Amino acid sequence: MMRKIKEFKRIRTVLIVVAIIIAVSSLFVSQSLVKDLSREEHSKMELFAQAYQSLSDADENTDLGLVLAVLSGNKTIPVIVVDENNEVKSYLNIEIRKADTLTYLNGYVERMRSLGNSIKIYFDESDTEHYNEVCFDESLLLNRLTVYPYIQMGVVLLFVLIAIFALLSFKKTEQNRVWVGLSKETAHQLGTPISSLMAWTELLKDKYDDDLITEMEKDVNRLQMVAERFSKIGSMPEPVTADMVGVLDGVIDYVEHRSPATVKFVRDFPNPPVNARVNASLFGWVIENICKNAVDAMSGKGRLTIKLTEDKNHVTIDVTDTGKGIAKNSWRSIFDPGYTTKERGWGLGLSLAKRIVTEYHKGKIYVAHSELNKGTTFRIEIPK
Repeated sequence: MMRKIKEFKRIRTVLIVVAIIIAVSSLFVSQSLVKDLSREEHSKMELFAQAYQSLSDADENTDLGLVLAVLSGNKTIPVIVVDENNEVKSYLNIEIRKADTLTYLNGYVERMRSLGNSIKIYFDESDTEHYNEVCFDESLLLNRLTVYPYIQMGVVLLFVLIAIFALLSFKKTEQNRVWVGLSKETAHQLGTPISSLMAWTELLKDKYDDDLITEMEKDVNRLQMVAERFSKIGSMPEPVTADMVGVLDGVIDYVEHRSPATVKFVRDFPNPPVNARVNASLFGWVIENICKNAVDAMSGKGRLTIKLTEDKNHVTIDVTDTGKGIAKNSWRSIFDPGYTTKERGWGLGLSLAKRIVTEYHKGKIYVAHSELNKGTTFRIEIPK
């Protein structure tokens, strides 16, 4: 399962990289088109300036048909013609947005000059003091074409984000359905043999007085509790006020009894009661899961410390082992379904623990600290 999750993440990364390459390529092509169109408009303005100069130099014998055709042919490019004293002679394709027309046009001229969009027309090559200056800006079409790729990329990015969010929501919903269906079916399948085992233990107790039967009964009751836990997944179990010292003691006693003697369990609890609203059965499952993982991480030898603290609003449980530790880049992913370092593990324990803590108890569970080959501390915080 872990291999499939890694493969899915690899495919997702490849798709994101391909999408970025396509977006950058599209932007590059668009910018090339913008540059080509800008050069074309600049050439048109050079021709416009020549036509304007020809109109200024014309006499009664000059044929002005071609000149006027060039001047009147500009329908899109904003143009302002000024003289050497910066007085506006004429303007074209400009929408006046202020009451003071001259002030607006003079400001527009300065902006055009700052962009290098101006061509001087000298009436006499030997006289450089008298001239007209044709100032121009990019056309509306060019401005739109410049901005359009970014708008397009933004829309595509928004669509992709919405699609990813929808897919993740759908995936989470499907995962929840799988969790609920698997849990309900497991509880249902366990119910019949557990009932049968309970009946057999009662019969055995009537005929034999043996400590082994008592231990067997404890294990059958344990199976019944496990089935009850599974049956509660998918529903919203009602939390009740419970003493956390008692809840933790019960779970630790069970795990300690079934752990190697080389694992030392240390309880750091305040004086009871330490009350919090929990579903004791499900919350005990969380502690049991973490403790069992800690024993495995220590390879059956080490020190496991369970510390309980409280403040005004929260109860905090720290479970610290002396095991092999967790790499920092895996602190979050260990709670993902399918993540496991065991050859036969399903990678569902911590994922289920997180679901119980966050969804059923409105709390938090995370790796508070971990060092490779030194140990790990899991922290659980639940509101009181």
